[in-house]
Amino acid sequence: MSIFPADVANSNATPVTDPIIRQQVEDLLIDYVHAVDDFELDRWPNFFTEDGIYQIIPRESYDQNLPLGILFCDGRGMMVDRILALETANIFEPHTNSHITGRPKLSQNDDDTINARSNFNITRTMQDGRMEIYATGKYIDVITLAGDKPLFQDRRVVLESRRVDILLVYPL
Repeated sequence: MSIFPADVANSNATPVTDPIIRQQVEDLLIDYVHAVDDFELDRWPNFFTEDGIYQIIPRESYDQNLPLGILFCDGRGMMVDRILALETANIFEPHTNSHITGRPKLSQNDDDTINARSNFNITRTMQDGRMEIYATGKYIDVITLAGDKPLFQDRRVVLESRRVDILLVYPL
């Protein structure tokens, strides 16, 4: 039994056919990466439910069902603390990130949640203009539709590489 949410690619849930639900979920995914890329980090926790989970984990650990990852936030409170530390305590070389995401595969569960999987590449640009592929992987999401807008109940950022740059300061 997995400790992680079901990967929609391996899920037996029903495909999402409702175009309104699909649009709402796709808007959530797009708004999320735009907020992160545009440094609107005060908005980041608000993409999650109050008890939402956010984890960055290497694929190797994810595939072996090992719980230890690179970053883990359990609830909005931890996410707010992460952003506060980023803005007040962390010292790092300024840079920008730019996400490129693939179209998500979506499936609907019986409990008003959506499983979503989308692949991503993140390019980092340093102040001197150097650019590099910073992170590549997949988002494995459980999104709730219970409120007035979709929110992440669980977001796992599964990195293709276990090698992580020490400049991992912003949410991915």
